[in-house]
This record gives sequence, structure tokens and C-alpha cells, in this order.
Amino acid sequence: MAAGGGAGRKVAVAAVQFACTDVESDNVATAESFIKGKLIREAHKKGAKIVLIQELFEGHYFCQAQRLDFFRRAKPYKGNPTIIRMQNLAKELDVVIPVSFFEEANNAHYNSVAVIDADGTDLGLYRKSHIPDGPGYQEKFYFNPGDTGFKAFKTKYATIGVGICWDQWFPECARAMVLQGAEILFYPTAIGSEPQDGNLDSREHWKRVMQGHAGANLVPLVASNRIGRETVETEHGKSTITFYGNSFIAGPTGEIVKLANDKDEEVLVAEFDLDEIKSTRHGWGIFRDRRPGLYKVLLTLDGEKSS
Repeated sequence: MAAGGGAGRKVAVAAVQFACTDVESDNVATAESFIKGKLIREAHKKGAKIVLIQELFEGHYFCQAQRLDFFRRAKPYKGNPTIIRMQNLAKELDVVIPVSFFEEANNAHYNSVAVIDADGTDLGLYRKSHIPDGPGYQEKFYFNPGDTGFKAFKTKYATIGVGICWDQWFPECARAMVLQGAEILFYPTAIGSEPQDGNLDSREHWKRVMQGHAGANLVPLVASNRIGRETVETEHGKSTITFYGNSFIAGPTGEIVKLANDKDEEVLVAEFDLDEIKSTRHGWGIFRDRRPGLYKVLLTLDGEKSS
């Protein structure tokens, strides 16, 4: 029940995780039929109203390599066949679907998400703001830094914020979305082993950082990651990443309420009373007691010089 004794605004959210294939000629069709026939429908049957798919789910995570031919995977935002298919599915099932895709915009390229409302309406675009560059995750070769800024999308069921993978490591991203009214945060992801160091396992760190975003902003958070072992031919030979899944849903104090493992295809669903959470968030005082005038240092790179 919400404060005041009325019925709360309850919304069920879902995270799906699966292993991606990489048959380039039918990537879109494979992803669409796989998801449409199974995971999103399963989440819908479990009551989910907002369903998160993992990052760049149309094929293998190609950023292990710097290859010119991989730019052919990019497609324009408007008329994008995967987005259109997800619009039709969203309308059929009356669910909200953030759709990750590799965007081509004239001579620019972005790692983007289109947010599809439950009636199939495209609510707009978010372009990934923070672009990583390291062994196995060479995204700067493909993606321009996003220029949309952080957004809050008003969907049928809730106002949501969507960051993409590396964005999830930056508390400023989460706070900016919640300041604009986001009631739930969503992070589609592709993360796993580190090709340069087989002993490095970031999964617990990865989860704890996002749990902190949920707790610091008193909002639920949904993260969807892929599973499986993917090998990509690079300019220096083969590179392999084993994606560790561990997709999860966290509650507004950062507690994990649903957690997938590192090997299996899964559909996680959890329900939250957004009105009750809103009352708690307001009563806790973390937004009342903010001091924006003291945070100008955040606009600098070195903590000293103005940007």
C-alpha cells in the first residue's frame, strides 16, 4: 500500500539474458524470432510491463576487434527493421521495450537505445555517453560519444532512465536521470572476461556499483547482460570473451531481489510499488538536502580547472 492507504502504482519489470549467435546474414531475424518467440513473451506471461534486452543483442559483441567490415552492422535509427519489429511486439503485448542497436547517422556512429512504449510508439533515442576503450572492449573505434544527454522517458507504466553498459559505472549518469524524474533505471550490458587477464573477474564489482546507484537514488534498477563464449577474429588473431550474465534486478535500497547465473538463459521479473517507493524517497531527504551549488567541481576533469 502507498502512503495514505491508497492502492499503490505497482509495476513489474523484467531482465532477459541469453547467448547471442553471429550469423551475419540473419542476425536481425534470428534475434527477433528468438526473443519474440520466447523471452519477451515469457516475461509478459509472468506479468512484466517493461522488459529489458541486453546490449547490442543482434549479434556477437564485435568490439573485441577493430575491423572496417563491422561498420556494415550499423543501421539508421529511422526505418531500423529491428526497432520496427520491437514496436510491433510492444504493441501486441502492451509492454515497454528499450531496444539496443548500432546506429549509423550520416558519418557518425553510436551505441544507442530506442525506447518503445506499450502502444508501439517510439519515445525517442538515447546514445551511450561513456565509450570504453580497452582490450576486448574497443568501442571508441566504432562509436562516437553520445550527444543526447541523459534522459527520462515517460512510458505508459513509469518514467524510466536508460544508460548503456559503461554508463553504469558513472554515478553522475544515474543521478541525472533520477533528477529528471526517472523512477526505474535500466542498463543493457555486454560484459565478461578480460582477454588480457584471465584472472580478472569484475562481476561482483559490476553488481555492487549499480546496487549503489539504486540505493543512492532510492529507485529500482534493472541490468541485462549476455552469456556465452564469443570469439572474434581480430587484426592480431582471435580474441575471446566469456560473458558472465548475472543479470539482476535491484530494489530501491540496492538490495538484489532477482539474480541470474552466469550460464543459463533466464527471464527475471520483479514487481515494485512505485508510489510507495516515491514516498520513501521523498521522506529520506536525499533530494531535499542536495547542494547543487557545491558540486561545480564535477564539471571539471581534474578537480581544479573549469571546463
